[in-house]
Amino acid sequence: MTTLDETATDLSTATDSLNRSAAAHLWPHFTRLSALAAGEAPVIVRGDGAYIWDSDGHRVLDGLAGLFVVQVGHGRAELAEAARRQAEQLAFFPLWAHTHPAAIELAERVANLAPGDLNRVFFTSGGGEAVESAWKLAKQYFKLVGKPLKHKVISRSIAYHGTTQGALAITGIPSLKEMFEPLVPGGFRVPNTNIYRAPLFGDDPVAFGRWAADQVAVAIEAEGPDTVAAVFLEPVQNAGGCFPPPPGYFQRVREICDAYDVLLVSDEVICGFGRLGAMFGAQRYDYQPDIITCAKGLTSGYSPLGAMIASDRLAEPFLRGSTSFAHGYTFGGHPVSAAVALANLDIFEREDLVGHVARNTPTFRATLEKLTDLPIVGDVRGDGFFYGIELVKDKSTKESFTDAESERLLRGFMSGALYEAGLYCRADDRGDPVIQLSPPLICDQSHFDEMESILRSVLTEAWTKI
Repeated sequence: MTTLDETATDLSTATDSLNRSAAAHLWPHFTRLSALAAGEAPVIVRGDGAYIWDSDGHRVLDGLAGLFVVQVGHGRAELAEAARRQAEQLAFFPLWAHTHPAAIELAERVANLAPGDLNRVFFTSGGGEAVESAWKLAKQYFKLVGKPLKHKVISRSIAYHGTTQGALAITGIPSLKEMFEPLVPGGFRVPNTNIYRAPLFGDDPVAFGRWAADQVAVAIEAEGPDTVAAVFLEPVQNAGGCFPPPPGYFQRVREICDAYDVLLVSDEVICGFGRLGAMFGAQRYDYQPDIITCAKGLTSGYSPLGAMIASDRLAEPFLRGSTSFAHGYTFGGHPVSAAVALANLDIFEREDLVGHVARNTPTFRATLEKLTDLPIVGDVRGDGFFYGIELVKDKSTKESFTDAESERLLRGFMSGALYEAGLYCRADDRGDPVIQLSPPLICDQSHFDEMESILRSVLTEAWTKI
């Protein structure tokens, strides 16, 4: 019989071996190679429901759904079975002048879920490719309808829209862009909707929303209406820490886009598929986009897949003669991924996950807002199962931390301390320092309480280290 000591030794040996191999060969994403070489990156080996386990056997509550992805939770055998069945029947075929049943069925299903006349679904491998596709579609569409100068895009400060060269030009985070310049020309920035640090109307959400939306019109006028093709906005902006839209914001942006013949792209790579308590964020905030970009929750991460969902109006010029959208990806609409997405949407319907999020949003928010009694917590903001907690040095003045202080606080202490305490989430300083939470949509009050308890303990300790 194997003893507990022997099991612990085996786990430690396996972890050491994996860490050595990772340090020698693996190049992870958005991660310092020095941290990998030092063996500081946990090796995640299993997931079940809202929890993950690493190679040392440490159980951790997945407070970020992997990366805003695992909507239905980990360990869903029926999604693995859907992948197996499809791979046995047709493992791969491209959507290049051919189709296959899984992509056809999924396209119809997604179109029926999307708002308004968003009936054309262009599949990609992920979110960045969906954003790239949307910009390219906007450019070609305007050329086809006789407005060839329309090519520029407007997005918000600190917003993240992807890392391909085109999507990176739309992204509004300078630190992610500077090492890859010169970028694709045509990306321009407007203010985001962080009312906690609003330069104007900080005590009037309606007035602030009107002002922030009007800056889109200012930018269009500054660049020239004949040159602007699209505005890219997330329903709740991720980077910077979950900025929800003020009342009336999207309605005013829609008016501006209509007035200047500019496309409104709702980037829902994170916010789509139930994250905000509606299937799409555009439905949550009652606005009609011309394009939705999505990924992540479409398959709950069980297989890679993204999509650009376009309106009938944008598809219409491509229905004539020999015109085609000269763009595509080898793995876009992959049969296995499409089959997994269909099974994933079955779970959404059967378990009413969108309704579950809508019903539990107030209690999740209330549980997190308990943390505002801590001196380090300046703001709790977000919607649905998607929240940011901004950390401050002084609550009365909203004084933030310096770059060096953020480095010590977030990477030097909090990220590791939260994980060791049993919570995986994001400690982020793209903008002001925040903790982000985006748990699987299956979570309930017991998980909310567990998150709050761990955060309270770690944030209390963090305050003593400032």
